[in-house]
Amino acid sequence: MAGLYIHIPFCKSRCSYCDFHSGVQLALLDRFVDALRAELTSRVSYLKNETLETIYFGGGTPSLLSTEHLSAIFESIQSHWDISNCKEITLEANPDDLSEEKLEKLSELPINRLSIGIQSFNNNELKILRRRHTAQQAVDVVKRAQKYFSNISIDLMYGLPEQTISSWQNTISEALALNIQHVSAYHLTYEEGTLLERKRREGHVSPVLEEESIAMYHLLQNALHEKGIEQYEISNFAIPGFYSRHNSSYWKGINYLGIGPSAHSFDGESRQWNIANTLQHITGIEQGTPRFEKEVLSETDKYNELIMISLRTTDGISLERVEQEFGTNAKKELLKQSVRFIKSGIMLLEENHLRLSSEGLFLSDGIITDLMQEQ
Repeated sequence: MAGLYIHIPFCKSRCSYCDFHSGVQLALLDRFVDALRAELTSRVSYLKNETLETIYFGGGTPSLLSTEHLSAIFESIQSHWDISNCKEITLEANPDDLSEEKLEKLSELPINRLSIGIQSFNNNELKILRRRHTAQQAVDVVKRAQKYFSNISIDLMYGLPEQTISSWQNTISEALALNIQHVSAYHLTYEEGTLLERKRREGHVSPVLEEESIAMYHLLQNALHEKGIEQYEISNFAIPGFYSRHNSSYWKGINYLGIGPSAHSFDGESRQWNIANTLQHITGIEQGTPRFEKEVLSETDKYNELIMISLRTTDGISLERVEQEFGTNAKKELLKQSVRFIKSGIMLLEENHLRLSSEGLFLSDGIITDLMQEQ
């Protein structure tokens, strides 16, 4: 069982918060798709004949690809893998790309799940983020997409400049009114090199106070819980049966192959990542000299990854798994380190699992760092 991630590094314009590898060199699209297909063929053996369970088109903006481009990519995938039993095939999309005609054509491809980047249902917040759609357009596109897809996720963001508890409550209410299957909600991070980070540094925007961020997170948790939408990871919520299989595979340590510039791959023993430069990546594939870096994981790396990915989920860390993979002493040391978090109520010890409480999930980064082993 394995996953396939395909990175589409193109956008019509750059959002003010985004530090993902993407660009606006749309003239490279045809050449890029050819290189992508060649890379798929050259790296089939990476997954060692494992069954492909999930495929995920991420970016960038994968919905910028024409259905002809996507058909060609699927043709290459299907020449190497049987995807007839592939349980989840996701395409990330921006609202302004999803016309009625585009949605109808997408529904004729093997894609069975859409992840739509909405971020907010507040027009002022959308302008701050430099999104290309309005709140009403976002509502309209989800309703339009529901005629063709029965598994839809939307992305939302909180902790935005000028965002209030009231406007966040309204965004949540708008999302719930759409009766979608999955919500991913992320706190704004001021990433180095982004427009928003520069504006923050120059004093043009101010980050929200931590207390407000915590209040927004709890508001989200409670509102979705009341509607029967379960939280299964720090930023991810779904109705039962609609957890993201692909993202869950990352948190469970399942092998995956990443195709495209900046894409990461994992085979259980090592990680490999492609160069984060679209033109250089294409040229390398064309010349038969792909550019990538590779890291063989030490036992400490594997332990720290287990801590990191497990504590992101509401299932938490299996102490039995820690003992099986790293020994009794590792389990004892983990329990010893966790005592102060358990006493403070931000971590729970239940059924031989350590997991973060609802309060602890918001503080996860610091807790995870404290529990990691030193290299």
